[in-house]
Amino acid sequence: MPKNTTLVNVMWFRRDLRLEDNHALYVALKSGLPVIPLFIFDQSILDLLEDKNDQRVAFIHATISLLQNQLVALGSSLDVRYGHPQAVFKELLKDYDIEQVFTNHDYEPYARERDESIGSFLKDHQVKLNTYKDQVIFEKQEIVKEDGKPYTVFTPYSNKWKAKLTDADCVSFPSEKLVKHFFQQNTLLVPSLESMGFSSTPYQFPSKELNESIVIHYTDQRNFPGNDKGTSRLGLHLRFGTVSIRTLTRRARVLNETFLNELIWRDFYHTILWHFPRVGKGASFKPEYDRIEWRNNETEFEAWCHGMTGYPIVDAGMRELNTTGFMHNRVRMIVASFLTKHLLIDWRWGEAYFAQKLLDFDLAANNGGWQWASGSGCDAAPYFRVFNPYLQTEKFDPSFTYIKKWVPEFQELTYPKPIVVHEVARKRVLEVYAKALKK
Repeated sequence: MPKNTTLVNVMWFRRDLRLEDNHALYVALKSGLPVIPLFIFDQSILDLLEDKNDQRVAFIHATISLLQNQLVALGSSLDVRYGHPQAVFKELLKDYDIEQVFTNHDYEPYARERDESIGSFLKDHQVKLNTYKDQVIFEKQEIVKEDGKPYTVFTPYSNKWKAKLTDADCVSFPSEKLVKHFFQQNTLLVPSLESMGFSSTPYQFPSKELNESIVIHYTDQRNFPGNDKGTSRLGLHLRFGTVSIRTLTRRARVLNETFLNELIWRDFYHTILWHFPRVGKGASFKPEYDRIEWRNNETEFEAWCHGMTGYPIVDAGMRELNTTGFMHNRVRMIVASFLTKHLLIDWRWGEAYFAQKLLDFDLAANNGGWQWASGSGCDAAPYFRVFNPYLQTEKFDPSFTYIKKWVPEFQELTYPKPIVVHEVARKRVLEVYAKALKK
């Protein structure tokens, strides 16, 4: 298209797919210039996805389409591009006269490298890249020890987090009140999923509305996977920023401290990833754990992936994940412990499988959870803690409600025998870990 000669700013949406309470968008809309809303389907990320029915891409596409409808109603249009970010910005500079680009922080290693590259590229073209905190309450150096070093244990981090938190940290950025400052233009075409090599299938995504009754009863109900009203199911929306962390934190402070603690864990893992980016690239947080001699039996890994281990609570979790893209948090701990401790399979294998399957996949939280389960992470479960799947079932699914839903044949002769005996597996993993950690 011919270059538009109006001087504009650009709002680059990424993990913040909403018009309300969006930090970077708020600043952009107050900047004094019309704002072009931009979203890039990043080919560098999409090319790595093996499943062309990936529901996360479908969720993003559906959310982008909703944003487009909102913007069209305002006389504007989302500019949606498919490609590598630097190539996209090269094209944008041909299409628009851009003064500044606004976006929100991302803490993952790829994102940091991408943003540094884009910032340098834009600077070469006399365009400034501005980034803001939006997806967490506290970030980077905001919660550190007295000596300035990052916390690597959750409880003191959490105590400092709560002591620092004020009402001001939860105040919204009312970007939705400034929408008249979007650039006015004709509706631009949103690329179809098919044009990017993906396909759409009917899928019922969880609601982004906060069910306050669930939050109020969260402490008592959150550990029981058979209870559909035990958890909020907001992970997907937090991951892609369709809800505001500030809004959730305001409500959690009032309604339930246990729920608030889960939001703090999220900040904690993002802080760990920021200070120790190597963990996002496959390194154990505790380097000595890289000495463990994993068995990595591929047949047993396949049985775990497909929910055919002969341990009903483990199999239920894996089948739920494979079918819905969700797994209850208590069960995530059980299946991760089982893979790393019972089967002695490298936690990175499980981390990668979850990364493929989880709708709410978030590198910081997924890595933190897997390293916690294997013992290699910060503030991790000690290596000699091995979850007993039978006792976990007895405590958290005593009526087999969850198991019956996902493994209805668990009491039939057709159900596989356990691929390992719990007591034998526990003895084996303690010996292997002890040997590696004594070196």
